[in-house]
Amino acid sequence: MSDELAPSADVVASVSIDALPIPDDEWTRAALERGMPLAVARRLPHLPESPGIYLWKDADGGVLYVGKAKRLRSRVRSYWAQDHDASPKTRGLLRKVQDLDTIVVPSEAHSLILEATLIKEYRPRFNIALRDDKSYPYIKVTVQEPFPRVIVTRRLQEDGARYFGPYTDVGAMRRALNVVKRIFTVRSCHYALPREAPERPCLDYFIKRCKAPCVGYQGTDDYRAMIDELLWFLEGRTGDVVRHVRDRMMEASERLDFERAGELRDALRHLEKMEEPTVVLEVEGGDRDVAGYARDGADACVVVMRIRGGKLLARDHRLLEHAEGEDDGAVLGASLSQWYRMADARAGDLLVPFDFEDREMLEASLEGTKVRVPQRGPRRALVDLADKNAQHLLEEFKLASLEADERAADPVYELQRELGLPRLPRSLVCFDISHAQGTDVVASAVWFENARPKRGEYRKFKIQIFEGNDDFKSMHEVVTRYFRRRLEEEKPLPDLAVIDGGKGQLGAAREALDALGVTQIGLISLAKKEEEIFLPGRSDSVRLPRRSPALRLLQQARDEAHRFAVTFQRQKRSARTITSELLKIPGIGPTKRRALLHVFGSVQGVKDAPLDAIARVPGFGDASARKVLLSLGVELPPPHTTAVPPRPPDDRTDTPLPPVNDA
Repeated sequence: MSDELAPSADVVASVSIDALPIPDDEWTRAALERGMPLAVARRLPHLPESPGIYLWKDADGGVLYVGKAKRLRSRVRSYWAQDHDASPKTRGLLRKVQDLDTIVVPSEAHSLILEATLIKEYRPRFNIALRDDKSYPYIKVTVQEPFPRVIVTRRLQEDGARYFGPYTDVGAMRRALNVVKRIFTVRSCHYALPREAPERPCLDYFIKRCKAPCVGYQGTDDYRAMIDELLWFLEGRTGDVVRHVRDRMMEASERLDFERAGELRDALRHLEKMEEPTVVLEVEGGDRDVAGYARDGADACVVVMRIRGGKLLARDHRLLEHAEGEDDGAVLGASLSQWYRMADARAGDLLVPFDFEDREMLEASLEGTKVRVPQRGPRRALVDLADKNAQHLLEEFKLASLEADERAADPVYELQRELGLPRLPRSLVCFDISHAQGTDVVASAVWFENARPKRGEYRKFKIQIFEGNDDFKSMHEVVTRYFRRRLEEEKPLPDLAVIDGGKGQLGAAREALDALGVTQIGLISLAKKEEEIFLPGRSDSVRLPRRSPALRLLQQARDEAHRFAVTFQRQKRSARTITSELLKIPGIGPTKRRALLHVFGSVQGVKDAPLDAIARVPGFGDASARKVLLSLGVELPPPHTTAVPPRPPDDRTDTPLPPVNDA
């Protein structure tokens, strides 16, 4: 290990719980009155809602109780939600509790197994003591025999066999054995072949459940090839087995052996519903240490999980600060060389999440410990579990230092790891362009915080600089305007900018950011057709698995940006269409246009309205209503006029008035 890497990061032994703030809410105040320790109150809001194990500890750090949880935060919170008057044991436990420790696991099944393991390890006084020490069942493949068998056992022996499990769900184990019997012709007899053998094959041969290697009907090589496929299946490599079974089903149907094809079809259905084994356990060499790693800017966390006899017994960690300027390999290597190398009880294997430059030098200094980088299978699953625990502890550290407001979701860490981003993308903004055949060009910017949309930060734009359809220029304009505005208003910049498009849109966005001097954030683009991810400076794309949570996060942000942009573009196009038709009407100003749209809803509504209905709108009369409809192309009958008849002559006007009698 090179000396210059040693001082590159400051190692922090553990999270400073005292730095976490105590929540000031009604529930917490009530829980503190019930006796909840301050250390638990500080840590409780920041526990993840994921499966795991919690350990209640006393003032001396001794383990009082080990429990499992489907959701850690909710389970720990439930202890202080009531007074537990009906449970003297729980009241006694809570009187002694002073601290809490947690371990995150992938699933509830893992938490069940780990709980049993830790209870046996610590023997807490408040846990139920299992006198019979019943263990979980395993599937045993006797690979040390010339013709291996598949059996169920609860005892682990160093006999060279392969053990798969433990299975917390016995029904799942039985389903696994059922699929094995349907697909693989494994012998069920107990003869020590080839030394012991029957005179004739048993019933399994005649019902096609065995090819009778006991009487020489199946050779050793053919039987071993079948066992290799069986091991793949039990290891979780069901994809290869599915392809093989499907090929055999098609061959059977082509031979018109529909009965056999139907059996293989049913076996395929079982394969699709199968629950994979929890762990693959090798009794020989089952001791190993597993290193996990998480990084957020200048802070990092390294976790080492100690597995002995195939069981997780302990977890240790170190937090590192001021790691800026160093890549992940240098930080991981420096931590392991300074800390893990000094440990007393090291295993023969150390599994690490990725390769780094000084791995061979570290391995030479560990004296008997091999440093390995698993890529797939159960050992990779152990590394992923260690990574998850490192993320959990790093989140506690970030929350304690008040550098984060909310816990980051797992896809955020995976996105950083898969794309090699310099910063953890707690916040990302995604841009999209929308137009209608080159007209009404608009753009959107949606903001995601810790993998969740933050709609108060959504922004929409009208493209202003040019007319026409040019996605590259449009992207350059919107990225420039968005980041210039945030810089002027001194608002925080996102950790990652995601561009909807390919290399061209990515290049336009990169030019805009470079012109503004914004170089500290990550930048990627996501092309929809093949879901390819492009990064600046790389000619080839990155393709994440379709089920990857990181890819789903990017797709969610891209789809949300597209929805927001399309909605705005439709509104803009509709407003332009309405305005253009109403502007043709002479004498109808903005006030009268708004009145018409308010009453009738649209131009078509105005066209369909009766003349007298329009005339009743404030500001309109018969003449102006007629003018509106005629201007919109509505045919109207000529105005109805009533003829005034000539006034008849008044005969009295021709008759002279009688003289006035003054008398």
